Amino acid sequence: MHDYFNITRDDAADILNVDENLSELLDAAYTLRKKYKGNVVKVQLLTNVRSGNCSENCAYCAQSGHNDVEIQKYRLVAYDKLMSDGKTVRDKKLVRHCIGFSGIRFGDKEVGEFAAYVRGLKSVSDADICCSVGFLTESQARVLKDAGVNRINHNLNSSRRFYPNICTTHSYDDRINNILMLKRLGFEICCGGIAGMGESRGDVVDMLFEIKNIAPASVPINFLVPIDGTAVDRSGVAELTPEYCLKILCLARLLNPAADIRAAAGREIYLKGYEKEMFRVVDSVFASGYLTVGGQSPDDTIKLITDLGFDYAIE
Repeated sequence: MHDYFNITRDDAADILNVDENLSELLDAAYTLRKKYKGNVVKVQLLTNVRSGNCSENCAYCAQSGHNDVEIQKYRLVAYDKLMSDGKTVRDKKLVRHCIGFSGIRFGDKEVGEFAAYVRGLKSVSDADICCSVGFLTESQARVLKDAGVNRINHNLNSSRRFYPNICTTHSYDDRINNILMLKRLGFEICCGGIAGMGESRGDVVDMLFEIKNIAPASVPINFLVPIDGTAVDRSGVAELTPEYCLKILCLARLLNPAADIRAAAGREIYLKGYEKEMFRVVDSVFASGYLTVGGQSPDDTIKLITDLGFDYAIE
């Protein structure tokens, strides 16, 4: 029997690979979830501010210019549309406005233009702003911080060993170094990954320990939703049984007890019927979709949470 509150790499590998007592694992995860997060599930809403035409060849991503996927593409969403979203965030008293920004590297002019959008958002709502915005230079990061961005999402997506199988246009160290720079500048970090891309269970363990070392405020765990036209190997989704997905979420909680653990893309597919167990581990989910993939509506998400005896807070 493992000491669930002092998980080693060997313990983590055993949990994923062996027919572990799932109820004991869930109980341990719930102990930490209850201690640090109470009974609340945060519902995250996401605005896609820039869509498609990304230069990187991430095999799983519909927004990569290397993949042949029909999606809506735009360089920057209309200012009025984003301000409307900002007013919705204000009027519904949302805690955080999450913003996706397709691409990996940007010119100073583009970052300045986006910073003006952020200042506009801050003028209509005092909600925190989290951006997924690729690789920034230090000076660009300061521009966004000064404009009002306080959290940045930058996922590792997989392990260092497996990463070249899903992307070759930038390196794993590029991601790690960008995150460390952002932390040094005082940003909160949102950092997670994806399961089901053909990686080994050891790769999942390695990814989760890399995330633990970063000590993010939020850990989103995605389960691959295969999209026609992307290059990712789909064979890995056969691994994504509800039990295996729950084990991954439990490990994320045990390794990052005080962080927000989010069941992100794929939870509506792979954890359908296991939501009560899922909410014993996670304290955060997305509603309304995942940039280019649809998801459960906010109303249905809230009903699910309350029907299962949990409280909700909308971010």
